[in-house]
Amino acid sequence: MTDNPPANILIIEDEPLLAFVLEELLTEEGFKIAGVATRLNAALVMIAAGGCDAAILDANLAGVSAAPAAAALTTRGVPFLVLSGYSPEQQKDAFPGARLLQKPCRPDTLIQALNDILRAGPASGQ
Repeated sequence: MTDNPPANILIIEDEPLLAFVLEELLTEEGFKIAGVATRLNAALVMIAAGGCDAAILDANLAGVSAAPAAAALTTRGVPFLVLSGYSPEQQKDAFPGARLLQKPCRPDTLIQALNDILRAGPASGQ
């Protein structure tokens, strides 16, 4: 058993079913959910409010690029990973330096990537 409190994860995902699945997976793995944002404006408000240790970010939120959310997370020093249906090659310019995962993603791969960015923190630029 660890003495560290569970990390608070912000989920930024516009597909309600996927957001729910992510929430369930993270909870089962011992994380706390800082919030779920389905649109860019809601994500920016939640990021500004603080309270998250890391974030999982969909690259496209209802047809709108999530790049402003990535920039806000970076400014606040919050590590994040981008989980997208687009290939990493398609996303590298929009999210430079970010950890990129493609949907569908195996749960163990996602959890490992999340733990990696939490350990690395914001210093490496993801």
